[in-house]
Formats: sequence, structure tokens, C-alpha cells
Amino acid sequence: MRSHHCNELRESHIGQTVTLIGWVNSARDQGGVIFIDLRDREGVTQCVFRGEISQEASDLSHKLRVEDVVQITGKVEARLKTDEVDTTNDKLETGGIEIVAAELVIVNKADVLPFQLDKELSNEDLRMKYRYLDLRRPRMNKNIRQRSVITSAARRYLDDSGFYEIETPILSNPTPEGARDFLVPSRLNPGRFYALPQAPQQYKQLLMVAGMEKYFQIARCFRDEDLRADRQPEFTQIDIEASFVTQEDIIKLVEGLLASMFKSGLGIDVPSPFPRMTYRDAEDIYGSDKPDTRFDMKITDLGDVFAATEFKIFRGTLDSGGVVRAINAKGFAGITTGQMNRLNEIAVQAGLPVKNLAFIKLENGEYKSPLWKIFTDTEKAAVAAKLDLAEGDIVFFAAGSRENVSTILGRVRTECAVMMELNNDPTKFNFLWVVDFPLLAHDEESGHWAAVHHPFTRPHPEDIEKLDAGDYANVRAVAYDVVLNGYELGGGSIRIHEKDLQAKMFSVLGVGPEEQEIKFGHLLDAFRFGAPPHGGLALGLDRIAMLVAGEDSIREVIAFPKNNKGADLMAHSPCQIEHKLLREVYVQSTYKDPKLAVEAKAEVKA
Repeated sequence: MRSHHCNELRESHIGQTVTLIGWVNSARDQGGVIFIDLRDREGVTQCVFRGEISQEASDLSHKLRVEDVVQITGKVEARLKTDEVDTTNDKLETGGIEIVAAELVIVNKADVLPFQLDKELSNEDLRMKYRYLDLRRPRMNKNIRQRSVITSAARRYLDDSGFYEIETPILSNPTPEGARDFLVPSRLNPGRFYALPQAPQQYKQLLMVAGMEKYFQIARCFRDEDLRADRQPEFTQIDIEASFVTQEDIIKLVEGLLASMFKSGLGIDVPSPFPRMTYRDAEDIYGSDKPDTRFDMKITDLGDVFAATEFKIFRGTLDSGGVVRAINAKGFAGITTGQMNRLNEIAVQAGLPVKNLAFIKLENGEYKSPLWKIFTDTEKAAVAAKLDLAEGDIVFFAAGSRENVSTILGRVRTECAVMMELNNDPTKFNFLWVVDFPLLAHDEESGHWAAVHHPFTRPHPEDIEKLDAGDYANVRAVAYDVVLNGYELGGGSIRIHEKDLQAKMFSVLGVGPEEQEIKFGHLLDAFRFGAPPHGGLALGLDRIAMLVAGEDSIREVIAFPKNNKGADLMAHSPCQIEHKLLREVYVQSTYKDPKLAVEAKAEVKA
């Protein structure tokens, strides 16, 4: 249907007769002569309709509207360029030529669009409803193509590294991945259900037992959890597993993989090796296990400064084993009331026990804070020196448990950076490894221990004695996360490959022998037959694509995403299912529609 695409023709094609097909991107009437920009996925070419060339095509061109699909045949000519007039367009790669149309075929007319494609739209629901139109817009087209490019780069890199791409089942059993499973009823097995995979974790470990040694998969994963900008109910990860490897092997592989993806997607060279930081340092210094290191504003411990303080709040906190820490938002003393209220709100949400953050700011040579009157001269001098407090700075304090203070100041730090626009540089990519995660975390509500990553993560060899002794809080995992600009790109670990150690791990998590056999019998059984040492990592492809594209939401790099309520407004999913179909899979819904109940009451009254 075409001889060239719409970004192919150049001055070298002048004089040739060509055929193009695409969408009318714009149409202009210049004194009865119609000019249109014809668009396909590759670009735009200008076409002109002149009566002396083809009256029929010229007459028909007056009926064209934006987004009509048309086929145009004509001769390539140079755009007019003289000392007096220059109609060339340096912004287009095809800007030096135009097609003088001899034939025009309107392949398909377009109705009036629900929104303009050349303007950004704030109504996301409208965009989701007409996603196929939204994807025509240049930004969205670029995002989806860029995602394809980095996915292809990942495949090439892993293939060149000796990995096999192997598919694992979509219909499987529920897994202890930390989120709710999506359940699928089985018609052939009444009363039984499949679960959609939260991750292919057990299958990829079984592939290692099977001797595959190097596996990867661009895996679809499903989690029934609350949504946000970087989370979807269905998502894609680059899943990697290898045998006979150490943590260093996985880290080196992933650094090369990410470098190849960013080189293909953005044309930049990612320096390696990436910096590394322990989980404990990340929490203590940045208040996050996925710290954004593009800006400083580090958390500073002030325990030594207030070791002898008589300020009751700090004194009580330190005496009870807590910490007093602070961050200096340099140059932010001019914070507005609205911004301060927002920081207080975030701090309270993060666990601040009072309504307002304690602060000190230095403006016009004056220290402004109720705290400044309470501190001794020695404490004032030490605070100013340790936090490098200078004109125009504001310092935020927090006192409490180590974990609580880290969470509070970490959230405040991140929000200050947003307000101060410290993280807006689209060319700055700070990669980082966070290592030595805790193996277990204590759930205060249930009183049980839970796996920080997942129950198949290997305890650090130096901490096995602590695990045996029940000192679970201090057992580290051979686990690692790769972080970029405050986002976790992926996480992984060296796995447990011995049956006895895996069974012990399940027991610590409160999974008894009978439940182990029901849920994990296949895995434990496999470990009896010479399971190799193995480990791996999973990268969030959606999140990587989002960062490469410079977007703030993964919905902008997924072709057909769900909205923040998990709904596809275009396809009207999820939808109600007829009773007959439910009956075939032996399912009955207990949900009662409130609207139907109100209507039923109204009918009774009538």
C-alpha cells in the first residue's frame, strides 16, 4: 500500500513518484491549495494538492479532516527556497521536500476526536478510555517504542551471556510473595483454584535443579494490591536465575545488562561498577532502602551532641535507647507556610508522634526556632558545626526509635528535594546497590517473623549461628537491590538450595511440616536430588522503561494499563459475569450490589 514511510524521503528522492499512507496530522488551506502533514509511526511528510496536477485529488483534499487515513501517490519535489521565500522546515527530517499529489484515496474517515492529540491531557480517565488514540500522540508513541528497544537490548545481552529464555506457567498455585493472589477457578477440578503468578520464583529455582544453569524470562506477573504511580496489578519483570554463582557474579551481570539497556534506550554510557551501600547505612544516612543519591541532605546523628542534654524530649529518647537525628535542607529557610504544612503532614503519616516537625532555620543572621532557646551554648555550637548550618538553611529534627526516625526524616528529605527541585535533572542517573538486607522482620501485629525478601533467600553464612540461636533480628540475608534515583529497579538473592535449611526457614516463618508438604513439597523434594547453589534477580521492566522515558508513572510506558482503581476503562474490565458462566466453574459471588438493594426496597414500597 506504500512505497515509503513518512520519514524516509529526502532530497535524493526528488523526481520520483511515490505512494504514502497514513493519518492526516494537520491540514491547511493556503488560498485554495491544500497542504497536509501525513503521519505514520516513523514521522511526517508534507503533501500538497494542486488543481493543475489533479483536479480530482484537489477537490477531494478539501474534505479531509485530522486523523483521516489516506493514501497519496505523487511526485517528490523540493520545497520552495529562495532569497525571498523559504518554505523548508528544519524541524522535520523530511523538511526539504514535499509530495505533489496526483492521486488521493480516503481509506477511512475519522469522526471528531474526543481530545486533541497535539496537546497534553490532564483527564487520565479520558486518556484510558480512548487509549488507542492516546497512543498516537508523539510522546506516547516514543515511550512504547523506547520500551521495545530496551527490552530487545536486554534479550540480546542475556542471550550473548549464555542464558536460555524459558517460559514458566501462568496458571499455578498461590505463592508467599507478600501480596494477594489473583485466583482462577478450575472447571475440570471443582472447588479448586489456580493462582496467577506473583513471580516465577519456585519455577526458576526448579529450572536450576533441572540443570538449565542460566535462565531468563520477560515474565508477566500479577499481584492483587493497592495501586500507585509505579504499581500495576499486572506487570513485567526481567527474571534471571543462574547456578554456581555468587552475589558478585549476579551484580556484575546486572550492571552490564542495565548498561546495555540504557545505551540502547538513551545512547548514554552507564559507568560501572555501581556504588554499594549496606541496608543499615542506607536507612541511617538516607532514611530509605532505595535512596536517591542525586542530592546530599544526609541524615546526621546527634547522639554525641545531646549526650548530656537536659532537654526532656531528647533526654528521654536517648535514655530509652532511641536516637536524635536531623537533616539540613540547605538554602530552604524561605520555605512557605504551605510547604511546611505539607512536610508536617508527611512526617505525621510516617510516624511523627506530634503534629509539627522540630526545626531551626538561619535567616538574616538570626536563628529562628523555639529549640534554640532551650539548647545550651555548647549544644548550639555543636549543632551548627555538625550540620554545617549556614545562612539560608533549615534543619529538621526527629527523636525516637532508630527505625521510626529514619522513616520520618527519609520521607521529609525526599519531599524537600521535590520542593527544592533537586531531583529534576533528566540526565542524571545515580545507580546504587543496596546489600546486606535483614533476612527477617518481626510483625508486631501478628507476633510472627516474616521474610524481608521471600522465604527462599539464603541467610548470610556469617549469621547462620544467629539463626540457629533464634537471634532472628540480627540475621542478614545474601540479598541485594539495585536502585536508581530513589526507585528500586530490582532485587534478588542467593537462594537456599538445601532441603534442611529451607525447611528450617519455613519453620521460623511459622509454616509447620504439614503445611510445608502441601505448599512446598515439590520444592523440598527437588532439593533432595542434588540441587546446585543458585541465585538470581528480577528487574522491573515497567519501572526501567519509565525512568528511561523520563516519566513519573509506569502507566505512561504500558500500552494498555489499568487506572488507579485497577480498571481498564477502554475494555470495561473487570466486568460482571453471567450466573451461567459462574455456575460452570462452581463459583457463587457473595457480593451484593447496594444499588440493586435500594431498587428492591423501592419496588417493595411501591
